[in-house]
Amino acid sequence: MRSKTGQAILALAALCLGGFLLWRALGQYSYADLRSAVAAVPLARIAASGAFAAASYGCLTFFDYFALRYAGKPQPYPRTAFVSFVSLSLGHTIGLAALSSGAVRYRYYSRWGLSATEVAKVILFCGLTVGLGLSGLAGIALLLEPAVAREMAGLSTAGTYGLAAACLAFPVAYVAVNALWRKPLSFRGWSMDMPGVRLALAQVGIGILNFLCVSACLQQALLGVHEVGFSAVTSAYVVANAATLISHVPGGLGVIETVIQHLLPGERLIGPLLVFRFTYFLIPLMLGALLMAVGEIVLRRRKTA
Repeated sequence: MRSKTGQAILALAALCLGGFLLWRALGQYSYADLRSAVAAVPLARIAASGAFAAASYGCLTFFDYFALRYAGKPQPYPRTAFVSFVSLSLGHTIGLAALSSGAVRYRYYSRWGLSATEVAKVILFCGLTVGLGLSGLAGIALLLEPAVAREMAGLSTAGTYGLAAACLAFPVAYVAVNALWRKPLSFRGWSMDMPGVRLALAQVGIGILNFLCVSACLQQALLGVHEVGFSAVTSAYVVANAATLISHVPGGLGVIETVIQHLLPGERLIGPLLVFRFTYFLIPLMLGALLMAVGEIVLRRRKTA
């Protein structure tokens, strides 16, 4: 009973936090302003934004799928997809994803035979996949749109290309180490088993694809009111998102605002902002909380059956 109550409280808290973050971002606008702003975005763009958001969460399910293989505890894909979506739909809103989504992962994976160490491996693998994807896409975006990074971060041309090279070097070096080194990496008593070159390539590929989908989700929302290039949106998003991941800001608060203000300064773009926050954060949050509640009911019925 306590466990069930705790899960209900967590789901309710996540929904309340999502509402609070949305209020903080939009509290200065009246209901009429918000309604007209969203109405200005064509329905086709809203649908496309939602489709790319769904594609991103689909990519994220493979983070866990590959991570469980790395931990030596592969699970059926439907199970993996359920836990991934529930944990990350909450983690994206709450912030400190390794802790918030990690707690949900532990609750379910421990029931399916994973030890605390194995769940920690899953969390580490997923976090590393995020870093590899963001770093790889950032390197590509900086090469394609160096002016965006120069303007946002105040870097010189040489500094921008140097940063791009460093970003690309991380996933390349990671794959190379996995291809050439089979033993665990050890440093001051800490060790990490290498996943192997096939899983390493999968991490880089699915990590980059995920952030491409998020960027496309944002671009579709922006295209509803203003023409903006995909490479420019991607470059601005990965630069701003890198800072957010480091600071663990809940709900990506400030990231989208930074991107929009840079790409389209002086524009009233509250409509695209709302569309993106609803499609990528709020709707998944509500679905994730609902699925978690249903999952708890199903698990408890199986226990008592």
